Amino acid sequence: MNSLISPEQLFADLIEQANKSSSQLPPAHLWHPEKTGDMDMFIDREGRWLHQSVEIKRPAMVKLFASILRIEDGDYFLVAPNEKWQIQVDIAPLYIVDAKRTLRQDIQVISFTTSTEDQVLLGPDNRLIMHQKKPLESVFPLIHVRDGLNALVSRSIYYQLVDWGREKTLDNGNCELVLDSLGSQFSLGDITQSG
Repeated sequence: MNSLISPEQLFADLIEQANKSSSQLPPAHLWHPEKTGDMDMFIDREGRWLHQSVEIKRPAMVKLFASILRIEDGDYFLVAPNEKWQIQVDIAPLYIVDAKRTLRQDIQVISFTTSTEDQVLLGPDNRLIMHQKKPLESVFPLIHVRDGLNALVSRSIYYQLVDWGREKTLDNGNCELVLDSLGSQFSLGDITQSG
């Protein structure tokens, strides 16, 4: 492997594609109206958008809503230049439906696609987070997508990530499963065998 080539140089084409996906979004981060009110909109754990308990089935409509979604202090809002509606989210507002692994010169990159067609590369700016709402509850794998918004990794994609992971022994003797991407390392959890 040529140590002079950085992961960013090796995967410049994939990075450009992911950046292009983000640059096509409306500038919701620039819109700061006062809160208009609460909307009866809910995003469930599988990324389905429900309005008044009825699923919105038009992909173009869901994609539009996702493009103007913003998080502020843990609350989610749909924003426009003159409106700001609070909505509810179960675990994460976005949902990972596809993952691909690319190897170049022994360096790996994992790319993700959300149900709303966001393209994300796992790396320093788009990290894997093993999230737990409360102690003793299930742990959910999330990927940071943009502007504080995370995507829940579907169960089948999570199993694929586990397959791509490798074991790493920690200084304390425990063993964890880690995933490498763009020169960074992300923990999938402790796999130390008990007693």
